[in-house]
Amino acid sequence: MRTMAIQRHMPRRREGHTTAVTIGGERFYLTANGHGDGSLGEVFIQWGKQGTTGAGLMDIYAVALSVGLQHRVPLTELLAPALDLYCVPNGHTDDPQIPRARSIIDYVARRLAIDWLPHRERASLGVFTVDERVDAARGWMDIEDARLSRAAHGDAGLDAYRWEMATGIGSRNGLTCSAGLPAEWADRPPEVSRVGRLSLTTSVPTSVCR
Repeated sequence: MRTMAIQRHMPRRREGHTTAVTIGGERFYLTANGHGDGSLGEVFIQWGKQGTTGAGLMDIYAVALSVGLQHRVPLTELLAPALDLYCVPNGHTDDPQIPRARSIIDYVARRLAIDWLPHRERASLGVFTVDERVDAARGWMDIEDARLSRAAHGDAGLDAYRWEMATGIGSRNGLTCSAGLPAEWADRPPEVSRVGRLSLTTSVPTSVCR
C-alpha cells in the first residue's frame, strides 16, 4: 500500500529574507521564506536573465528544495548532497561568513544551514561560520602553546613557531626558530586536528620558520 506524504502549505502571509551574494563575479539572490514556527518553507534563487540555462537550473533546484520542505523532508537531508558540489561560478564571495564557495549550490546549502538549522545539526554537516572556525582554531592554538611552553626554548622561538602554524607563510621579520626548538621536535610525526572540515597539520620540520 502506497503512503502519501501530506503537503504542508505555506501561510498566506509569510516572513523571510533575501540574501544578495557575488560568487566568482556573478550576482545571485537567495530568498528564503519560513513558517510561523520559524522553520524553512520555501526557497527562490535568481541568477542572470530569465530564460537562460543558468536561471532555469537555479529555478529547478529551488523548486526541488521547496517541494521537499513542503512534504516534510528534513532540511539536513536536502542540504547534505549539495555541500562541496563543484561547478562554475565558484571561488571568492562577498559574504563575510562564507568567504569561499565551490559553487552556487554549495553556497546556497551553507547559507540555508547557517540561517535555518540549529548549531548541532549544521555541525553534523560540517558547516561553520568564519567566527566559529576562528574560535575553534584559537582553542587549538591555546593547546599547542601550552604544549610548546613546556619545551625548553625561548619566547622568540615560540612566537615564530606560533606564527608559522597559524599562517603557514613563514615567520615575521625574518626570524628563524629552528635553533630555538628542542632536537626531538625535528623527528616529531605530523598530527592532524580536524575543525569541522578544516584540517590543521602540526608537524615541525628541521627548520620551520626559514
